[in-house]
Formats: sequence, C-alpha cells, structure tokens
Amino acid sequence: MNLDHSILTIITFLPLAGAVLLAFLPDRGKLMQWCALGVTLVTFIATLHLPAHYNYSAASGSFQFDQNLGWIASPAIRYHLGVDGLSMWLVVLTGFLAPLGVLISWRVIDTRRKLFYIQFLLLQVAMFGVFVSLDLFLYYGFWELSLVPMVVLIAIFGRTENRRRAALKYFLYTFISSAILLVGMLWVYAQTGTFDVPTLIQLAATHGISTNSTALWLASLAFLGAFAVKVPIFPLHGWLSDAIFEAPTAAVMVLAGKLGLYSILRFSFGIFPDQSRHIAPLLIALGAIGVVYGALIALVQNDLKRLAAFATLGHVSLVVLGIFSFTISGIDGGIYATLNEGIGGAALFILLGVLYERYTTYDMRSLGGLAQKLPWMVTFYVITALSVVGLPMLNGFVGEFLVLSGSMQSAIRNHTGWTVLATTGVILTASYMLWMIQRIFYGDLGHKSTMMPAVDLDAREHLTLWPLALVMLAMGVASPFWMRAIDGAGTVLAQQTVQTVQPTSVPVDAATSSPTVTASTPTATEAR
Repeated sequence: MNLDHSILTIITFLPLAGAVLLAFLPDRGKLMQWCALGVTLVTFIATLHLPAHYNYSAASGSFQFDQNLGWIASPAIRYHLGVDGLSMWLVVLTGFLAPLGVLISWRVIDTRRKLFYIQFLLLQVAMFGVFVSLDLFLYYGFWELSLVPMVVLIAIFGRTENRRRAALKYFLYTFISSAILLVGMLWVYAQTGTFDVPTLIQLAATHGISTNSTALWLASLAFLGAFAVKVPIFPLHGWLSDAIFEAPTAAVMVLAGKLGLYSILRFSFGIFPDQSRHIAPLLIALGAIGVVYGALIALVQNDLKRLAAFATLGHVSLVVLGIFSFTISGIDGGIYATLNEGIGGAALFILLGVLYERYTTYDMRSLGGLAQKLPWMVTFYVITALSVVGLPMLNGFVGEFLVLSGSMQSAIRNHTGWTVLATTGVILTASYMLWMIQRIFYGDLGHKSTMMPAVDLDAREHLTLWPLALVMLAMGVASPFWMRAIDGAGTVLAQQTVQTVQPTSVPVDAATSSPTVTASTPTATEAR
C-alpha cells in the first residue's frame, strides 16, 4: 500500500482522532495518560515514513508527499499538503516531542486530565497543519488553531494565580498580529486569485504578484509582523517570559520558535523575497541584539523558568541572524538550529519540571549541593547545558557554527559588526548555563535541599530524557543525515532572494536599504 499521497493527512489528523476518542472516555485512573501516549506514539511512528521515503535526490524546491485536492471553488481554496527539506524534519520533531510531553505530564497533571490531554493533542494537530499546508487559507486555519489550546493550557494549568493574565497577554499579542496577517493574505489573494503557496512563490520570482511596490511592502510587513511576534523577535517578546513561567512543561516544550521561524522562511522569504532582503539589515541587527539581551537577562535570573525563557529568546534570535544573512550556510544553520532549539529546549524544560516536582520551587537560591544526591539528574543537566552552549560533538555546535559563519560571509550591509556582537552571546550562554548548574548542584545547600528528601530520576523520567540525549549526540556527530534534506531547502531560499532582486521604489529607510547582491553564495558544505 502506497501511503505517500495520504501520509500527511494521516499524520495531521491522527491526534485529532485521539482527542475525539479521549472526549468519549471516562477520566479515571491513568486512562487519559495511556490513551494520549498511545496516540502520540502512533503519530510519531507515522512521521518516520517521511525521512524513510523522502527522495533526497529530487530537484531542490520541489514538494514531496504532495496531496492537492479541490475544497472550495470560490474563493479558490484547496486542500494542498506537502513537505520539503524545510518542513519535513519539523514534522518529525513535533511527532518526537509529543510522547515525551505526555510522559513528563504523567503525574504533574492530576486534575482535569481529560481537558489537558485533549488540548495537548489539538496543539499537535495545529503544529502539523502549519508545517504541511501549502494553501495560505488552510495554513491560516491551523495557525489560528494553535492559539486556542495554548491559551487554555496556560490559563487553566498554569502554576500561579497570574496564569490568566499570562494567557491573556499571549492571546492579545498573537491574535492581534494574526488579524493583520489575515488582511495581508486577503490582499495577496485579491491580486493573484490564488492561495496556493507554490503558485505564489513562482509569481513572486517573476514579480507577478503586484506592481504596486508600496502595497507589496505593507503586505510583507503584515506577514513578517505576525511571524516575528510568534518567534518572538526582540523587542516583540513581551509575552514570552510570563507564558513560559506559567505554562505546563508539555506546552512550553512547543511554545516558542518553530512556528514563527518556519513561517518566515516559507512565506516571507517565498512570497516577499525582495522585501525580505530590503529589511534584512534591521532583522540582523535585532537578531544580534536579541542574542546578547536574552543572555544578559538570563544571567541575572534567580528563577529557573525565567532563565529558560530568556535563554529561548537568545536561541531564536541567533536563528533570525542566520536566516536573514541570506547565505546558504546561514539559512541551513538557522533551520538546523531551529531543530536544536526544539531538542535542547525540550530537555531543559523537562529537567526543570522534574526538579520542581521534587522541591516545588524554581528559585535557585533555595537549592544547591544536589550533585551527590541526584547523580543521574546532574548528568542530564550537564549534557543539556553542553548541548545548549554549542559544545563540539553535540547538536548545538553544528547549527551555531553554520549560522555564525554564514552571517560573516553575508552580503547584507553591516553584517560583520552584528555577527561579532552575536558571537559574544556564545560566551554569555556558557556563563549562565554553567552558573545555573553550579548554583543548583554544587553550591551551598539551600533550605529546600536540606528540608526535602532527594529522589533521583525514576524509570519514566529516564525514558523521557534518554531519547533527547541520544538525539543531541546523533545530530552532533551525524549532521549530514539531517542536512541532506535541509541543504536543498536552504539553497533554494538563498537563491530565490538573489534571483528576484531588482531596483524598485520600495519605501525603505536608508538604514535598511538593500545591499548589492554578490553572485557567489557559499554553500553549507563549503562552510562546514
């Protein structure tokens, strides 16, 4: 049986079927947990069909596992799904993290479990849909769907009385920007008569979307603004700290980064390549500032959740720096670093959640001296920290190296200075991660450490953390396995912006004017 033409539909809607099943089952014992775990494991196994049957020798820029069916005649909306080297591994990553999220929530969520796991599965549906949709209207439906379960998870399952405030802040940031995005999408449809993403990319390559440069510029800002909030890009990160502080671990594992970064690469770069290059100097500057700002704020935190929130800001800002360099190495590194942020960030938040289960605090001043009592836990903390800071042989190094080398080779104006500034973030990241470990495990005993019994990782927690640790190592030593697909997507994205640039009357400030495009763009292989 050939699943290639239906596998994306199966992957996307398996969690929805699971959510419906959970809705009809009684919430007693561990039934909700076991059912949610079964659904997420089956879905993850289904995602492995993609790399196993992906045609790595296919022409760059082509979409695979394509399913293109008519849906609504007027307006012209199609059920169009497909993946390429940009989205395939993000689909697998989403499937991989879902069962780990269920495992880490096994004991933590002890009330309203049916609601929690239904919302968690709906969040998986939304994320899969965003990554595989090749129709703008279909994409927007999944994009908006991702907002609802996240708000519910934060508002109901947050850990303090401020959870509803954090949920409202997250909702307002993302909903308002998404409404503006919808206006931009409708304008694009009014100009072209289609929501089909491959068609729009082809029209953009030939300057066939519109001859009105001002309208194109405003539409591109509508797209980029919504995606920048979702990433978030500095200074649009106002929701991030509170949302991460309140959100349960399973939700926070997928909260930041992936949806927004993917959308910039797919839609901003694909549909508005000229405008993306014009605004690149500003985004490179904001990326570099975000790296240093996030690291400096993380360095002075006492609360572990807030430290992790600003660490996330620094990591996604590094990706922004890389992708807006418009070099193949920078874009490849940005895509790889997005995967790394999903792996390393998930491991860090899981470990923080495990520590909170034992000591009911995220305050590092209340901890300390736990290394001898919790040998397995400190081992995983150290592995995760070394991955996050980019130690060679672990996954973080590959993406970080490609981003910084690609940014240094960019033709974008003032890239060198901003790349040098961002490079200092490597030192600052090592500082706050290693200091965190020192304070928790090797510092003086805090009152929580002395008053509460030490319990090391149990079998369920080992089962959650070992896969992440093994993937960190595998992505560090065998990066070409992942890069085979990624490099094709990075090459196309870099070439699209070079091929379409032409003198225009785009109303852009002199500080962000487009540079001269060089003919030679270094490949990821050359950079490595």
